[in-house]
Amino acid sequence: MSTNTPATLLPICGLLIAIVSTQVGASLAKSLFPLVGAEGITTLRLSIGTLIMFIIFRPWRMRLSVGNRLPLLIYGLSLGAMNYLFYLSLRTVPLGIAVALEFTGPLTLAMCSSRRPVDFIWVMLAVTGLGFLLPLGHNVGAIDPLGAACALGAGTCWAIYIISGQKAGGNHGPGTAAIGSLIAAAVFCPIGAWHAGSALLNVDILPLALAVAVLSTALPYSLEIIALPKIPARTFGTLMSLEPALAALSGMVFLNEHLTPVQWAALAAIIIASIGATLTLKTQTRIEPLS
Repeated sequence: MSTNTPATLLPICGLLIAIVSTQVGASLAKSLFPLVGAEGITTLRLSIGTLIMFIIFRPWRMRLSVGNRLPLLIYGLSLGAMNYLFYLSLRTVPLGIAVALEFTGPLTLAMCSSRRPVDFIWVMLAVTGLGFLLPLGHNVGAIDPLGAACALGAGTCWAIYIISGQKAGGNHGPGTAAIGSLIAAAVFCPIGAWHAGSALLNVDILPLALAVAVLSTALPYSLEIIALPKIPARTFGTLMSLEPALAALSGMVFLNEHLTPVQWAALAAIIIASIGATLTLKTQTRIEPLS
């Protein structure tokens, strides 16, 4: 099916809305850090998001095979760790840079599937961009080393999430996301609750926490599940490559985070590498949505 047909254009618009929703949700989540901390917002998002996904996907109807339990467990743990580390990185790293660093996880995974000469061009471009984003002895805006490490750790978890999600989700479809989110909540919600303490009981932040869960989980997951079967995987990957730029714009609009020209150039290098790697993939592998 051509991506120019109206039947495909509508899912593409839905996917773009999902990407924007995710980044707006991340901006809103970061604005709540002074109230409940990064750990607390992880707890609120996972708990409320899991409840919403259980209502939408009704995973209690799933029958889990013995052979599928380990991939599902890994999927859930990587999902929780990805969210936890990403929010930790946002404490000291601008949203656009954190997303760019995180995006290197699936980008590396995609590049590892091929050994053609053109792929090394995208590798070098991505490495160059990373070299200017990471604090490696030159001043590009004083990126916090620990925050950068957390973002890269989130990217590693994203790559594991993709691999385990493809295996776990192959048999159970969308319900996998709800079960995985429940596993993530069971592990990471107590950690966040311990850090945030009684601040999580403040009813005044509940509407904002609900908005974070909807914008970052329920809405994008629902739109992505509708869009994925109707658009080519290559188109999906190309659109997802725009996330770092949209994250940077969201950070500017909602968080007053402004990047230096060098950081914008580094961000552009990673985005171009992501788009290039996606467009030159020899085989169209499915890329799982980001939680």
